[in-house]
Amino acid sequence: MDNQAFEMHGESIQSSSKGEEWPKKEERKGSWSLMKVFLVCLLACIITTTIGVLALSLVYVKNTAFMKETGVTDDGATSPKPDEKSVDIKYQFLNHLGKSKVYNYPGGEIQWARFRKNINEYESDEEMEFGKSINKHGSKMTFGTLRIKSKGLRAPHWHFNANEHGYLLQGTAWIGVIGADDSVVTTYNVTAGQVIFFPRNTVHWIKNVGSEDCVFLLFFTTHEELQTLDVDDAFFSTPEDIAARALKPQGGVNFIRTFKKQAEDQAINLPPNLNELVQNATYVQSPDKLVWQYFYDLKGSAKYPFPGGIFQWARYRINGTGLNETEKIFSESLNKHENTLTLATLRIFSNGLGQPHFHFNANEMGYVISGCGQAGVILSGVTANFNIGIGDVIFFPVGTQHYIKSLCDEDLLLILAYNTGNQLETLRMNDYFHGTADHILAQLFWKEQAEFKKFPTPAKKSGK
Repeated sequence: MDNQAFEMHGESIQSSSKGEEWPKKEERKGSWSLMKVFLVCLLACIITTTIGVLALSLVYVKNTAFMKETGVTDDGATSPKPDEKSVDIKYQFLNHLGKSKVYNYPGGEIQWARFRKNINEYESDEEMEFGKSINKHGSKMTFGTLRIKSKGLRAPHWHFNANEHGYLLQGTAWIGVIGADDSVVTTYNVTAGQVIFFPRNTVHWIKNVGSEDCVFLLFFTTHEELQTLDVDDAFFSTPEDIAARALKPQGGVNFIRTFKKQAEDQAINLPPNLNELVQNATYVQSPDKLVWQYFYDLKGSAKYPFPGGIFQWARYRINGTGLNETEKIFSESLNKHENTLTLATLRIFSNGLGQPHFHFNANEMGYVISGCGQAGVILSGVTANFNIGIGDVIFFPVGTQHYIKSLCDEDLLLILAYNTGNQLETLRMNDYFHGTADHILAQLFWKEQAEFKKFPTPAKKSGK
């Protein structure tokens, strides 16, 4: 209402009689009441609308975030995140070692299937998936291949956090191991198909004494990064006067100062002037009682056949059951040291099957030496089936059911490691299926009890 209208309205009230004034006051009050109701309703509408808009916005934002997170598009389809690649679940159990980085040295090369703290050191997302998996499951296993050229030397070294188990795939080597306290030195020769063992923190070396390359398949009992110290690195990191006082050479500290550290890593060493440096090399074999603590003739050991193939074992057996006198020394050595491994070669005949089974007390890791096949693993909530070939590394966590099948015309051959120095404990599918009462199976699978008589009783056999 403007001022002029308000003044005219006031004059009309003053000119009126008292009896005429009261009705107009009541009329004005009534109009103000209606105005108040209108304003309250308008305010309520504004508040309600605002709340509704905010709620819808919040739902939209949450839904959009969820769709981005899950990769669902507006039409309900799924799409990968723009900044993220999905990795096939099989790479939790499979590593294509041939695609990994090759570490080259003057005397040979090394490749690894292992965990890395620095993710940038992985060659691929698939390799990282495998490394994370063996670490997450506490596998206590890392795998590597070591190639040493003829006359090459894996420098004397020791590992802080792992025992080392190796299988010589090719070549001839001379091994040295130095024990604790009394510094007993054990040296021995190995040929293809034999196993070597170096307990944690024992100084050891490997010298290729043949005309062809040595190829070792190595397992280390750690799922963390392997910690190693070479003797030459230890020497050059020690103050010269301290080294002189410890080693007491002729010429004292002046002689120590004549040693020169090589410009590159000498982990696998092969100097170009080796013939000038070494005049007389002798490769002595220590007594059996010393050698068999660190050595096992796997290719000459007993064979354990099963319907699909053959096992051979380098393992601990309670009371030395089935072992000869020298094999018992190795068996007791494994059991004496902490966190050691059981090794085996598994040969699966063409189209044969290593049936589904699981291990109570060990993770399993393996390397495909020859042939091709299929592996499968069932973990809680995870099932994976995948093809395997030469150079692949497989991993089965403890308690997971797994199988290996040969798919080629030739046999499938693997070297396997289990992280136990005790007797391996295994249960196969046919054993636990037959061991479950028929009436329990009938109720579980909704089949008549008599039908379970169709499954033959498994024969008792040695092996895995």
